[in-house]
This record gives sequence, structure tokens and C-alpha cells, in this order.
Amino acid sequence: MLKNVPIRNHGLAGFLALFISVLAVGGQAFAAGRLSEYLAKVQPTELFAGADRFGDPVGEPAIAPVYKGADIAGYAYLNSDFTNSTGYSGKPIHIIVGIDKTGVVRGLKLVDHKEPIVLIGIPEARVVEALNSIIGRDLSHVASGAERPPQVDIVSGATVTVLVMGDSVVRSSVKLVRSGRLGDKAAAAAASSAPVRKLDPSQQEVRDWQALLGDGSIRSLRLDVGEVSEAFLRAGHKDAAEKPETADPKDRFIDLHLAPVSVPAIGKSLLGQEGYARLAKRLKPGQSAILVAGDGAYSFKGSGYVRGGIFDRIELLQDGQGLRFRDRDHTRLIQIAAEGAPRLREIALYIIPDNFTFDVTEPWELQLLVQRSTGVRDKATLPYDLGYTLPERYLIVEAAPVQAAAQPAAAPSAQAAAGVKQVEGEQVPLWVSIWEMSRVSVVITFAGLLVLTAIFFFQNWLVSRPKLFGWIRRGYLLFALVWLGWYANAQLSVVNILTFVNSLITGFHWEFFLSAPLIFILWAAVAAALLFWGRGPFCGWLCPFGALQELTNGIAKWLKVPQVKLPWGLHERLWPVKYIIFLGLFGLSLYSVALAETFAEIEPFKTAIILKFARDWPFVLFALTLLAAGLFIERFYCRYLCPLGAALAIPGRIRMFEWLKRWPECGSPCQRCAKECPVQSIHPEGQINVNECIYCMHCQELYQDDQRCPHMIQVRLKREKFMALSTPASRGQAPAKTVVTHKGKPIGGKEEATGEPA
Repeated sequence: MLKNVPIRNHGLAGFLALFISVLAVGGQAFAAGRLSEYLAKVQPTELFAGADRFGDPVGEPAIAPVYKGADIAGYAYLNSDFTNSTGYSGKPIHIIVGIDKTGVVRGLKLVDHKEPIVLIGIPEARVVEALNSIIGRDLSHVASGAERPPQVDIVSGATVTVLVMGDSVVRSSVKLVRSGRLGDKAAAAAASSAPVRKLDPSQQEVRDWQALLGDGSIRSLRLDVGEVSEAFLRAGHKDAAEKPETADPKDRFIDLHLAPVSVPAIGKSLLGQEGYARLAKRLKPGQSAILVAGDGAYSFKGSGYVRGGIFDRIELLQDGQGLRFRDRDHTRLIQIAAEGAPRLREIALYIIPDNFTFDVTEPWELQLLVQRSTGVRDKATLPYDLGYTLPERYLIVEAAPVQAAAQPAAAPSAQAAAGVKQVEGEQVPLWVSIWEMSRVSVVITFAGLLVLTAIFFFQNWLVSRPKLFGWIRRGYLLFALVWLGWYANAQLSVVNILTFVNSLITGFHWEFFLSAPLIFILWAAVAAALLFWGRGPFCGWLCPFGALQELTNGIAKWLKVPQVKLPWGLHERLWPVKYIIFLGLFGLSLYSVALAETFAEIEPFKTAIILKFARDWPFVLFALTLLAAGLFIERFYCRYLCPLGAALAIPGRIRMFEWLKRWPECGSPCQRCAKECPVQSIHPEGQINVNECIYCMHCQELYQDDQRCPHMIQVRLKREKFMALSTPASRGQAPAKTVVTHKGKPIGGKEEATGEPA
């Protein structure tokens, strides 16, 4: 069993957009040749029950036989020797895997990692239990394509870390099985003697629907609503079972039909001669296409492809690999050309991308994911597999060429080692799969960033309409809090920066930066925004905890909670505290990132945003105390304690543009903007401290307000005086004396008949 070694999920590093294109630093992604070093930390019985010793590691990558008496019980290997296992720390997670001769995983032990403890609130046993679910799985079936790769259970808050660990174990085991180094020569020779199957080009006969169904050219899956409800109930999803698509359990849930239309005879029958000819022109040599058709209460297309361009209810499976179709692979069909074909509600033609290895002559399957909502955000899912094997009538079967048998582990050859490398390209990187799964969230995040960019570029027009701008700002803060924060958990942290710097020192691996798509996108956006506006776009608009503080303070003001304004001298001495905290964490991270992560709990982000206050009471009390202080002092935490804000303020000094406008009178004599700034980022002398500015644009509202800004009041009075003098009724009348005041006191020191300051 996997031992309880501390490990937690870690956030993505910062400033990627500034550095990712110029980073040439590397370091090895794998830890080849370290098996002997790590075997010293493992007991044979931890991998195989009853085992008593390890043999000498052999081959490249190395594997070590594990003995039970005189017999070999299986082999031990290091996951990072075979595949990428880079975690949130930027360094590989090393796991010793015990696998027997048949490809069954018998034991795992985490022997080394540099993962900092990000989420202290996650029980250690949950992460361990998630990975232990792989133990006992026969990965030879995955290597042969008979089964899908096993998926580890997701641990909330440690999703990517668990996925990286499970993915590296499965991928490395599959590679080892396919290399032929686990079995004997006879087994390897038998595996290599399978006949070669090719499409028969002479088969061109066009047949009707019933004939195609009869010989298996078309495969079908039929389900009733009641059958699906019972399946949900058996799977333990009572809530889903109680929410059927229709009231009558005998209603048709789905009639699903499947056929490979790139096979000439099948394609001409179902698409017609002209339709098949158009398809053949689109296909590249060796490329395939399938037809999927359905009818009933359930749609195999769903709505995911409309929102995010991906069909999330069906998946093509072959040889242990899966493919989800995108909208660019899809063509909607109106009807099927075959005689006697039924009228079906949905007919789709999917072209299989040429970067996905697919052999239409080998068995494959289409997996239908049946989804039912069990709550506002929660769904229960059941998979139904529709298998397909091309009928023999379309094939020519030839004897396989004689090949040299693969060598067993006891005497590995260079050919076996090469076999591991040859299958490398067949594996889709984990970060690619994560981006595919997060496609809708990525689109929404990009849209939100585009909206924010528009707000900043058209700020002058917006702030001249204070009511409209107020609603837009409150709406965007709700988006940042509810969607980015509580729903998508896209809360940036100072730990991201500490880890990024540490990875530059010890070896940079860009793959793990991409393993959290929304965090990657936000850091790229923040890095770009630093050049234009400094820290303001993130701190004032994109930070979920900052949004929570401002929204709660707004409610407090509405409830007439008294607001505390600190004296300028005290305020000026408190804001450097956050810089001291950041420098302390930065120095500590150079010694130990994990220790710095523990002290970074001064950030309440994980408690209030990621875990939504579902945490031990000391953390919850700390977060609530900060929010309570913010009810009286707006954005108390942002102003005085936030190390992330301090870290962003430092490079924010390099901004290239100045977007905040000021009048010559600002600060002398007028102090209105300085007194109304919600975070006191405007000095009494009138200049704005961009290091402390959150870009709320309140000062820009005042800048254009001819009822509150003294400069604009003078402009308005001049305009009104000119208009008054220009009207016939006013000619010949002496101009009235005008006094411009601020809080009941004349501005400029004396009254002027013209309305101009002295």
C-alpha cells in the first residue's frame, strides 16, 4: 500500500506570460538511473506480499526483479524513469511501483517528492486512498486496448496532484507491459503472431438498412428510461434515479446507432454515392470517419459542444486511448441514405483527427456518458459502451510477419528499451487532457478577461456615467467571487510566485504550469496587465477574496456601519507590513518551499475561497476576523497584510502607461480625491501611489464630475456664464457674483465675480 507521505495540491506559478517564451532553463524531467537509490527506502513486502528481496536492476530504464524465495514474484520500477511525473513543486513525484508478470499492479510506495503542503485541511488518507485504487488493476488489458485506463478518485483541492500521480503510474505500467519485458519469450512471441487485418478494396456493395444491421455493419444500443433509472439506483445515485427524463419508464431513453462510414461499402450505403465522395475528398490517407445517430429522450450530442466546442457525452475508445470529438470534427446530417433507414432526431458525421491513432480494422468502442443532475452543480454519470468490430466481409486477413521475440526482464535488450520509447507518442500528455476537460471554463475565463480589458480601455466613457459604471463594477466583482473563486477555484496565491522562483533555480518544467488552465490563464493576464496598469487589475477586479471584502464592506455601508479612516501617518506606516511579510516568505522559500507554504497561511484565500470555510475552526476564525475588520476599514487585508499584493506591486513599477488623470489643483488645494479614495492610495500632495492603487477608478469618476470636482465646477460655471451672457434676456445685466466652495469654505481664498479662483 502507498504510505502516508505528506503531499498536497499546489498552485500554478506566476508571471508566466513574461517569461515562458524566453525560458531556456531545463533540467531533466525524468529521474532515469535512480531506481537503486530509491529501492533502499522500500521493503519488498510493501510491493508484493511475502516477497523477501530485490534483485539487481537491469535494463534501461531499469527494472528490478522482486523475489519470493527462489521465484520471481514480479518487478519493481520507478515511475519517473518511464514517464513525466512533474508535480506542483516543479520536480518529479517518485513512486516505486510493483507489477507482476501478467501486468497487475501489486503495490506502490511514494519514495520522494518536493510537493509543498498547500491545503492543510485535506486529510492525508484521502490522497493515499485515491492512488491506492490502482492496486490490483490489470494494466495488460489497458495496454492491449481491451479496457480504458483506470481513473483515480479526485480529491477536492488536490485534483492535479492526484491526477499527476495516478497518470504517471498508469502510463509507466502500460509502457512497461507493451515493451514485452515482463513476460517470457513464448508469451512475447505469441503476442507478436497476431494476423494482419486490412480493408478489402473490392467490397463496394450498397445495401439497405436492415442488411447493414443484420451483419453488424451498424451496431446499436437501445435503452428505456426505466432501465437507466434502475442503473443509477444500483450505482448508488438515488437522487439521479429520481429525476428521469420522462414520466413513463417505458419511454425510449435512446436508440444509438454507430457505423464507420470511411469503409467504402458502409459509407456509400449510409451517405449515398455523392455523400461518400464528398467525405473521401476530406479524408487524408489512412484517416477514418464514423456516423453516430440517435433518437429518444436523451441527446448523445448534449449542449457542451455549443458552449465549449466539445462533445462531452460520447468518447471514442481504442487501444486504451480515448478521443472526445470537437465541433470542427463534426458535420450535421439531415437523413441517412440507406433504404429503409428510420427517421432519427440526431445524425452526426465525425471525422477522426489524424493525430489520434485509430485502426478501423481493430476492435473499438463508443462510450456514451449518461448524465443526470443531482444538484445545482453536481451531476451523476453512468457509462454505456457500444462496442464495434468490423465484419470479416470487409477485411483481408494476412499472416503476421515473423518478428524476434521480446526479451524478458532478466535479460533486457536494446530493442525492448526502444519499444518503450516507440509508444511514447501514443500517450496524450496529462495537461492536454486537463485542458480538454476544462474547455468551457477556459472560454468563460477568456471572455471575462476580454470584458475587463474593454472596461479599462473605455474607462473614460464609463466613469462619466457613474451609475452604469457602479453596476458594472459590482457585477464584475460578483463574477470574480462566485465564478472565478467559489466555482472554478481560480484564486491566485503568493505561493505560486515562490514556487515559480524555486523552479527557475532548481529546474523549470513548463508542463506542470499548464496543469491548471485557469490559473495559467490568469497569471498570464496578470503579467500582461502589469505592463499597462500595475497590480490594480488583479487586486481590484480579479482577486476573489478582494471582491469578497469589497462586497461585504458595501453591504456594511448600506447598513450604516461606521467606517474608520486611519490617520495618514499611521496608514503610511502600516502599508509596508505586507512587503515585510512577502520578503520573509520569499527568504523562507529559498530554504524550504514547503515551510514557506505553511507560513503562507496568512493568506485566507484557501479557507474563504477554495474550501468555502469548510475547514478547522482556527483557519475559519482567522478569515472571518479579517473580513470583520474589512467591514469597518475597506479592504483591510489588501491594504496592510496581503503578500501577494506586495509581490505584484514590485514588478508593477515597470508599467509603461499612465491611465489615471489628474488636474493641477489635485492635492493643492483640493483634497477631495485623497479623502474619498477607498484604500487611501492618494497622497495628501495629490499624487497616486500606484503600488497601493487597486484601480477602482473612483478618483476618475470625481475627475469628470462637474458637481463635486472643483476644477470641473469652475469649467461648468464658465460654461453656464457664457451661455447666460449669450442669451438675449441676459444682455445688459451685470454678472452675478459666484462663490465656489468645498465643504462650505471658499476655494482659492476669496470670492470672484467671474467665478474664477484668485
